[in-house]
Amino acid sequence: MTSPARAGLSPPTRPEIVVDLDAIAANTAVLRERVGRPLMAVVKADGYGHGLVPSARAVLAGGADYLGVAVLAEALALRAAGITTPLLSWLHGPGTDFAPALTADVEVSVNAEWGLAEVVEAARATGRTARLHLFADTGLNREGATPGDWPALVAAAARAQADGEVTVVGLWSHMAYADAPTHPTIAAQVRVFEEAVALARGAGLTDARLHLANSAATIALPDTWYDFVRPGVALYGLDPLGGDPSAYGLRPAMTVHAPVALTKRVPAGSGVSYGHAYVTERETTLALVPVGYADGVPRAAGNRAPVLAGGEQRPIAGRVCMDQFVLDVGDAPVRAGDRVVLWGPGDSGEPTAQQWADAVDTIHYELVTRVGGRFARRYVGSAGAV
Repeated sequence: MTSPARAGLSPPTRPEIVVDLDAIAANTAVLRERVGRPLMAVVKADGYGHGLVPSARAVLAGGADYLGVAVLAEALALRAAGITTPLLSWLHGPGTDFAPALTADVEVSVNAEWGLAEVVEAARATGRTARLHLFADTGLNREGATPGDWPALVAAAARAQADGEVTVVGLWSHMAYADAPTHPTIAAQVRVFEEAVALARGAGLTDARLHLANSAATIALPDTWYDFVRPGVALYGLDPLGGDPSAYGLRPAMTVHAPVALTKRVPAGSGVSYGHAYVTERETTLALVPVGYADGVPRAAGNRAPVLAGGEQRPIAGRVCMDQFVLDVGDAPVRAGDRVVLWGPGDSGEPTAQQWADAVDTIHYELVTRVGGRFARRYVGSAGAV
């Protein structure tokens, strides 16, 4: 069979993750206007799979006042890229060297006395006063100081502030059920948070700003907005409540597509790929797509997740393999080199990341942060361009 290139056609495109920076900026502006107060844009996990530095520049172009990341390596990468915006990093294990963070004017969070001690050690070594956030566990039972440990942490932080080694600039927590706005844990966590804040205020930490609201709370829980909000996934146009992001004026920024590598006609009753988990019901065309679970396409998507091919959404036929999967495109005129779309904004008939999440029983957060591997990433739009 003659290849498309030898037939004089355009060669197949590469698998790509296309990121719309203007969409990220516009989403940021929508959320900033919604809350009417400062916004910390969370760009951790490589900008939720959209690219750390380009995403950071895009949210700043959209009006973000602050940036948030999980680990210090992310914070230092932003500083190395020339981004000078106020920046918080919050996830640190024992033995973390905070000196580079303090030197780079990165704010850090602690949730235990030993963490505070390590920050104080770095402050003494560098001669710089650490800008510090204290994290209270209000019921998520993940990171954060428990109500039992909080008084001692606050007292130690107040002493360190009096000694000029730290300035406590933030008091914060994280919610367990913000994506279920009527859940009773919300009021319970707010109550525990305000008790923690009152204790800190009583210890003299009177200038620290309060932040609690993640993406879901930024959209649905105005009572949790406090001094500033801290959205993440919503910046990238995904609804943290699992619905239609356009209801809030948001647009998904990521489109994932790949070329068809091969097509073939097969008869009815043909088993497809490993284990013949899919068997054709009639004579049909199979299209081979050269991405798989090594590229972040979930193996669980086999026979379940939809892909736009030949003008229609079609479920993956059989198992997702390490490097490839197959589509049954029927009699559609799909050829090698044609583009298929795994997910995108949805306005051109393609599936959305939410559809994929529903199909494979996960959340869109996981899909956009795990996709990668041999996909190339390409940016469109000019927001934050250097």
